[in-house]
Amino acid sequence: MGNLVWALAALVLVIVLAALTVQWAVGRNGPAVLDAFDRLTGGARGAIRLATLSTGEHPSQKLVIWGPREPQEARDPLPVLIFAHGGSWNSGDPEDYGFLARAFVPQGFLVVLIGYRLVTQTSRVGVYPDMIEDTATAIRRVYDGIARYGGDPDRMVMMGHSAGAYNVMMTAMEETWLSQSALSPEGLSANTPRGVVALAGPYDFYPFDSPATIAAFGAAPDPEATQVFNHVRGDAPPVLLIHGEEDTRVGPRHSRELARMIEAAGGDVTLTLYPGMGHVDPLVSLASPWRKRRDVADRIAAFAKTVTQDTAR
Repeated sequence: MGNLVWALAALVLVIVLAALTVQWAVGRNGPAVLDAFDRLTGGARGAIRLATLSTGEHPSQKLVIWGPREPQEARDPLPVLIFAHGGSWNSGDPEDYGFLARAFVPQGFLVVLIGYRLVTQTSRVGVYPDMIEDTATAIRRVYDGIARYGGDPDRMVMMGHSAGAYNVMMTAMEETWLSQSALSPEGLSANTPRGVVALAGPYDFYPFDSPATIAAFGAAPDPEATQVFNHVRGDAPPVLLIHGEEDTRVGPRHSRELARMIEAAGGDVTLTLYPGMGHVDPLVSLASPWRKRRDVADRIAAFAKTVTQDTAR
């Protein structure tokens, strides 16, 4: 009996250490580690990659569409969750975020993972407003073509983490980006997406004081115009803000203050702060095995289902 207890204790310790190691690795080495761990521990969950499409000439300008294994003709059109990755505007690849698709496809969504031009050391590609233009272009591409994959273009929700949260929030708050989409002269209304989910986003970081913000935004002719706080409007789509209270990379005051400003403008906003969570924790919470222990994925799914439940405009 004693040996069995010790064996179980050792197994639990190994599992805990493995989980902590993966979480540490995600913080240092990116979501590819998290994606692999999610796939190994949680399986496919009925989600499959449907297509990878280009949205521009640069390799980073692409989108990856995920959906259910169930044949399209056997189901009604699904609401669409469009996700923009983080990475300080200088790193990241939508190919590494399959865990996010495996979190939300089983909840009844098509998931589209979008990429955008990134800042490099050798060129000025990826600087503001490239990341916003690419986000708007990807959303337009989704709107125009998602029906052929079984998605409902009138039930789209934008979502992003960190730098990606900034991208989608700017796209939602500043009305010109979607209306000037590069793929179509007529553009879209800024209120075409039904809602916005933002995880650990930076919304007020001027004056620029980090290598990442200086590289991406330092050449902007009107630096204050790059800040989400200066574009808040009360008639934007509903917003869900999620932030860890222990986030030392992008402090929770960004989400707290943005929520206050949206509310003051008469907008629809929900703020959820998680005690004990750091910058990557909301993202980690969308992958196996953390997905079962935390309610982040369920909160996002509930919000997205609520804002997309009525297709009448």
